[in-house]
Amino acid sequence: MKSIIEVQKKLLPDLLQIMQKRVYILQHIRVMQPVGRRSLSNNLGISERVLRGEVQFLKEQDLIHIHPSGMTLTEQGAELLPAMEEMVKEVSGLSIMEEKLKRALNLKEVIVVSGDSDQSPWVKKELGRACVQTLNQRLEGNETIAVAGGTTLAAVADMMTPSDKQKHTLFVPARGGLGENVENQANTICAKMAKRAQSNYRLLHVPDQLSVEAYQSIIEEPTIRDLLHVIRSSNIVLHGIGDAKTMADRRRTPHDDVEKIEQLKAVGEAFGYYFNQEGEVVHKVQTAGIQLDDLKNIPCVIAVAGGASKAKAIKAYMKQAIDHILITDEGAAKELLREL
Repeated sequence: MKSIIEVQKKLLPDLLQIMQKRVYILQHIRVMQPVGRRSLSNNLGISERVLRGEVQFLKEQDLIHIHPSGMTLTEQGAELLPAMEEMVKEVSGLSIMEEKLKRALNLKEVIVVSGDSDQSPWVKKELGRACVQTLNQRLEGNETIAVAGGTTLAAVADMMTPSDKQKHTLFVPARGGLGENVENQANTICAKMAKRAQSNYRLLHVPDQLSVEAYQSIIEEPTIRDLLHVIRSSNIVLHGIGDAKTMADRRRTPHDDVEKIEQLKAVGEAFGYYFNQEGEVVHKVQTAGIQLDDLKNIPCVIAVAGGASKAKAIKAYMKQAIDHILITDEGAAKELLREL
């Protein structure tokens, strides 16, 4: 494969560029379908005139349908796109990025999708799709899947599709609720994933931030204690990685704690833990749910985070030496490689 691609780069560079462009068009249609030409043109940043010719070609190849409601992938298009994406990964260097990050961060696996979610909202949907695909590949049946909150995990929920292996899985929230929009809370995302997967779920009706006294009181409640045991015994965890300042704002963190987070130069956050650039925990929120130590006993931990702005946070968090699978985007991957 690599030798063929190298020959094509030398002899037919235009052919590879055209292939990449058509793959990007199909990727956009996959995550936005049904989508109109004008909306697709705006998201791709190319003129409707240029797009019209590409769309006509893809239709003639039976890769897309064109309906009054918008464009969708055909069955053939949906089957062919993954193979085309692998070729584009080789051409664009994403496969090399994955290997470099895997070695540098000492991870089980790294998956890099095209684009930068800081710049293009559709990339977050691609992160979600890649996460669902990775999850389905690791399901054997009867697993318990703990799901954290956040906008990236909300995108994962949007891309969830049912499969036979998901029918007997149990989705649980990895933690209590944040002081944020309800659609980004772990409970909401957990329930949405389970519904779209046609599976089961349980919810944790506990605030995310608690005083020590309240925390001790709540976790002694029999139903809460039993559910926390289920959550901490999960087979798979799906979670995001946040920028420290952004997460402190989302949590409506008290002013004194914000000052502490800033003075100790926290750059990343996950599960209520704030990390500095060296990966040291500089602040912790008292939360009900999965704790950092629990992750070391969970067989499969999948972190999903993208955007160049998340690079420092990803790098800091990954110093926890947990055997993660990282799903990220090209923007974050390039910035991470510069950082590393």
